[in-house]
Amino acid sequence: MEDKPRYSRTSDILELLILMQAKPLGISINDIMQNFNVSRRTAERMRDSILNICPQITEIENPRSREKFWGFNGGYLNEIISFTPDEIANLEKMKKYQEENGFEDKQKILEQTINKIKALGRKYSTKLDNALEILLETEGYAVKQVPKYKIDLKLLETVRSSMKSNKKIKAKYNGKNKVLSPYGLIYGEKIYLIGVEEEKGTNPYCYLLHKFSEVNMTDKVFDKGDFNLDEFSKKSFGVYQGECFDVKLLFSKNVAEDVLNYHFHSTQKLKRNEDGSVTVKFKASGDKEIMWHLFKWGEDVKILAPNVLKKEYVEILKQVLKKQEE
Repeated sequence: MEDKPRYSRTSDILELLILMQAKPLGISINDIMQNFNVSRRTAERMRDSILNICPQITEIENPRSREKFWGFNGGYLNEIISFTPDEIANLEKMKKYQEENGFEDKQKILEQTINKIKALGRKYSTKLDNALEILLETEGYAVKQVPKYKIDLKLLETVRSSMKSNKKIKAKYNGKNKVLSPYGLIYGEKIYLIGVEEEKGTNPYCYLLHKFSEVNMTDKVFDKGDFNLDEFSKKSFGVYQGECFDVKLLFSKNVAEDVLNYHFHSTQKLKRNEDGSVTVKFKASGDKEIMWHLFKWGEDVKILAPNVLKKEYVEILKQVLKKQEE
């Protein structure tokens, strides 16, 4: 039995890692020999290579055959296995085809498979959904129809270069000169630059990107330390941060299906009540943005907690009503 050429060794090791996790009981030396068409000696070297880099691999011996198997107990590979937007989009197309042609049982199985892939990780799932949206737009199957501010592409490129090289930017913000360390961007209806202002200490603040002008990258290098953009964004509802609230909302059954398929916050917990209504809980700061968001749900939403947020929301509604009646 001849070994494969050396250039395939790295890909073989990665494939073997995936195979080890895919098999509930792991794989044996004979499995490696058959799957990769290699000699027993090479199969043992491949196994040893993986054991050296993945000490958490478990060795299991079959009590009847005395044959040994090696595999993972947990989801070790979830972080290194990824699915491209094309792969998922292809599955989505197959699901749509099966649905249109009456294969409901197969369509449901494929839908479950797609959901399992997306459930491998919340963080990964979010990136995957975003990538799929972009893919559908570029293929002409989707149009993003949302209000947004125009951003100069040169400004974006300068900010991007500054973030990649960890160099501060000098710019005008609302007409005032500022020197900032750009940490990242948060996209929504508006684009916010998260950064630290040279004269305000080390705390990151949110700046509206469309209010910047005359942006230039400087030679001053900055260190953002252990700042994590994902963790920063999870602390707030939207981008504005402040006092953190344990929010509890009650949505009527009229909008139940919409609510159950809606992403309010990364900490959200949804519960379908017996009367058809839905209770939503999450922990976040940004009281103003929470209330602005609730406007679009109209009379179908009620703030149950905290009481301070409810009172503030009622006061805003009174002011809006008074303004409209003038």
